[in-house]
Amino acid sequence: MADILFTVQGRLGRITLNRPKAINALSHDMLRRIADALTVWEHDERIRAVLIDGAGERGLCAGGDIRSIYDDVSSGGTAALDFWVDEYRLNARISHYPKPYVALMDGLVMGGGVGVSSHGSVRVVTERSLVAMPEVAIGLVPDVGGTYLLSRMPGQSGTHIALTTARISGADAIHHGLADHYVPSDRLGALVDALGNGDDSDPVDVVRSFAEPPPASALATQAGWIDHCYAARTV
Repeated sequence: MADILFTVQGRLGRITLNRPKAINALSHDMLRRIADALTVWEHDERIRAVLIDGAGERGLCAGGDIRSIYDDVSSGGTAALDFWVDEYRLNARISHYPKPYVALMDGLVMGGGVGVSSHGSVRVVTERSLVAMPEVAIGLVPDVGGTYLLSRMPGQSGTHIALTTARISGADAIHHGLADHYVPSDRLGALVDALGNGDDSDPVDVVRSFAEPPPASALATQAGWIDHCYAARTV
């Protein structure tokens, strides 16, 4: 079974991360193939928008394939460094992609999953979304451009997430600038069909037509103590 699937539905280029047992963890080969597909579709006039989603019910992506990275580092290899170089380049590419890049951030979206979604131009969350940067717990800074994203969150909320690996909801992600639209998970299939129906509708307008107002952000209600506790100049 292929780890990643590429399909064209009408004028939509669809990328499906296809490792559901590993919550669609990213391998180096998957990163390179995503980059190649983005290049092809960027210059294909038939493709109006690109969409990325994850197979299975657990989430879009739990991050990079930590097992392979650990094995490489333990053996003294350099493959992990090459992985991160290509991952960061892909994140930057997504942030500047000239066509609408729709990320379905359903379920778990962590580390590398944030990298392939929150840098996109049309970011969709659901009631099942849980977004986090757990790599801090193993001694890394928030990677995949996480420091860029978190530094632009209101108040000290980004510092809080960076230092605690806190998991936030879809509503939190929208309120704090990591996502744009809230679509109930049971409508995602219809949304993908609508985006791929082949007409000339603006993909952003299509997403908006499926979106609902998000619930209140629980993280936002904690801004008082968060802003106070992280106000010092250093940890």
